[in-house]
Amino acid sequence: MTSSSLTLPARRATFFAARNAIVERYVPVATMVLALIAIWYVAAVAMNWTLVRDGFEREETPYTVSDVLAGTMDAERPLLPAPHQVINAFVDGVFGYPPLAPRSLIYHSLVTLSATVLGFILGALFGIALALLIVHSRVLERSLLPWIICSQMVPVLALAPIFIVVLGAVGLQGLLPKSIISAYLCFFPIAIGMVKGFTSPDPLQIELMRTWSATSRQVLWKLRWPSGVPYLFASLKVAITISLVGAIVAELPTGGEAGIGARLLSGSYYGQTIQLWAALVAAAVLASALIGIVGLIERGVNRRMGAH
Repeated sequence: MTSSSLTLPARRATFFAARNAIVERYVPVATMVLALIAIWYVAAVAMNWTLVRDGFEREETPYTVSDVLAGTMDAERPLLPAPHQVINAFVDGVFGYPPLAPRSLIYHSLVTLSATVLGFILGALFGIALALLIVHSRVLERSLLPWIICSQMVPVLALAPIFIVVLGAVGLQGLLPKSIISAYLCFFPIAIGMVKGFTSPDPLQIELMRTWSATSRQVLWKLRWPSGVPYLFASLKVAITISLVGAIVAELPTGGEAGIGARLLSGSYYGQTIQLWAALVAAAVLASALIGIVGLIERGVNRRMGAH
């Protein structure tokens, strides 16, 4: 039946169903975003009010409440920049310079992205390998799992300088140390998620495979891997964002001149809060893009596996 053959009540029902689906999906998100923006503006006025008022008084310039209010929205170095200031700085950093210029946010994002992707790949491979060892050996399960959990108890801000110094002493500099820190952070959710995924098949299914004389490798590829795919992609979405955080944190102790972490550090040193917040927005956009890419790969894999 084509849309032209639908009766008027049927068309109305289809329209209202589509409209309700859109409302249920996007209105709650839009409402939350607008509420956060409103709170952000109120906080910007409250935090910058004294700063702007003191500036007027130092210059001995007559001012009114509206003058101070307007000043809180356009302060050069505010304690908390207004949303439009951050957006303008982000747009200028992305489109106002050539992509490979030192002041371009695209350039700094690419530097951080390279360490993020390499660290994510290393962490994913290491986490999956640990999960395979744990699943196939009860001794390794009891010996490795506590250490895997304990490895995440030490703050990465304390470990990053140690990693940088130690790896630099053995001749590893540049991209690899930052990637190792990213891998250190992101392997944990993948290892834990894949342990859960590999052990998710029903014990009766495993016993049935064994009655068919299936080897451990056949059980892994025919049963455990397909069962673990949903857990794998859920873990990868968490790990890719943690890998980005690790790359940014790793750029802080190195004192590098490139990368989102370097932009955050320079903004903090020189009181450029707008630059700092624009770098945070760039990190959030980059993280969202990476999660979206993992989601697209997940949908492709699910289609290949026959899922809808």
